[in-house]
Amino acid sequence: MTGSVERAIEAVWRIEAARLIAGLARLVHDVGQAEELAQDALVAALEQWPGEGVPNNPGAWLMSVAKRRAIDQIRRRERYQRKQEEIGRDLETRRDSSEDDYDAVLDAAQGNISDDLLRLVFTACHPVLGTEARVALTLRVLAGLSTPEIARAFLVPEATVGQRITRAKRTLANAEVEFEAPTGAEVAERLPSVLEVIYLIFNEGYSATEGDDWMRPALCEDALRLGRILAGLVPDEPEVHGLVALMELQASRTRARTGRGGEPVLLLEQNRARWDQLLINRGLAALRRAQRLGGGRGRYALQAALAACHARARTAEATDWALIAALYGELATVAPSPVVELNRAVAVSMAHGPAAGLELVDALADEPALRSYHLLPSVRGDLLAKLGRYAAARAEFDRAAALTGNQRERELLLGRVAELLDR
Repeated sequence: MTGSVERAIEAVWRIEAARLIAGLARLVHDVGQAEELAQDALVAALEQWPGEGVPNNPGAWLMSVAKRRAIDQIRRRERYQRKQEEIGRDLETRRDSSEDDYDAVLDAAQGNISDDLLRLVFTACHPVLGTEARVALTLRVLAGLSTPEIARAFLVPEATVGQRITRAKRTLANAEVEFEAPTGAEVAERLPSVLEVIYLIFNEGYSATEGDDWMRPALCEDALRLGRILAGLVPDEPEVHGLVALMELQASRTRARTGRGGEPVLLLEQNRARWDQLLINRGLAALRRAQRLGGGRGRYALQAALAACHARARTAEATDWALIAALYGELATVAPSPVVELNRAVAVSMAHGPAAGLELVDALADEPALRSYHLLPSVRGDLLAKLGRYAAARAEFDRAAALTGNQRERELLLGRVAELLDR
């Protein structure tokens, strides 16, 4: 296979996988079977395209092949006789015609493609599945990642990811989860789970919890793509736009977050000229949309408003820390957590001095949720250093370095220890 065809197939799969699986799941009512059919079509492309060339409409070609495979399977199952006839009639009438218009084929055969994608999003993030299973299945069927890619992203064995995906599909089948477009009430009930999964994927890309890399930008890009898709599918849900705004604004800093050697560059030390203005403008627009829809005080919109404070500041010194501290106070009432309180402490220290921040940090010392959270001693060490308590600061940075699972972050923290050795 030539490199150009191989790259073309990979690109097509990334673009079309979610729509392909969504359209097939609409037909066969089984996410696992839909993915298998899509994979069969991909294998056919790998076999035929190198010799025949990439078709003009590769998405329609994959759908056509997958639907024919579906017919073959349905023929062997009498209980799907009616569905066989429906798909067969559709193929016979379209075999010689409109494959040039992929969306038109899908709309005529299965109903609106947006409905199919929405079904797939809410099925992959169904509450009957655990968080890890939702993440793995979402990355597989919506982001088009392979099992090895997901395993590399989260630094777990391929077998573990494979088992999670297999169990997730089996769980959905055993629970007889219907592949149906959610109603208004169901959207409201299950949307938080969907948003949580997308943001979890983004966060793992933005600040990797383990491994040698400070960031995994590809995961951020996948999460952003999923968020943008969701915003198009449910345009009147303010929290969706809040999440997209948050991810766009945070992603805008990507180029400035690492140095030439891949080492971390903290927020206040970043070259803001390297921040992506296109992503900032998109993020601010999404935030305005969330606010217009009445969701300006939602969990994600408030975090986006925090990110917007940094995005609007031309220099680190121009940051409105008093506003950031106030926004964290609001966030603490909407989505209370020790991590939010820790972030509020940082903002308070920037607005009112390190002693004020340290008082808030010390109040969190006995929080069970923060006992193994490396950022608690890291923040405390930074505040102690600013107060001139260098020995205590070194001890805190040492403890933070021992707690983090990310090698780049560990090096950064140990570097802080070294800086304070002579002080």
